[in-house]
Amino acid sequence: MANCYAYQDPQFQPSMRLISSITKAFPAVVTTTFDHDYVSGTIVRFSLPACVGMFQLDKRTAIITVTGTDTFTIDIDTTNFDTFAIPGAPAWYENPCALVIPIGEVSSQLSAAVQDVT
Repeated sequence: MANCYAYQDPQFQPSMRLISSITKAFPAVVTTTFDHDYVSGTIVRFSLPACVGMFQLDKRTAIITVTGTDTFTIDIDTTNFDTFAIPGAPAWYENPCALVIPIGEVSSQLSAAVQDVT
């Protein structure tokens, strides 16, 4: 993933994660580059640069269901979206960093906010 970087043990959690793949399905399966530490019910926003495809998902929000330590499903049908693919050698001006950013939680109590070490 070019010059993309995310802290595996960030100061605040839940934290943004780099995306390694998104399936064309309903529900779509999102895979992160390492453990995401998310909980089901987390609301996330996607930041997908044009060079990775699936631009239809860029800046959209979704409620997730955790299916594994580095995977979750989203309540969006991506079947007819462009294919997601990280380019092997993006142009120098392209940012290939595909991100998922937690922005909220469907819960009466913040169960996902687990760490603030300041």
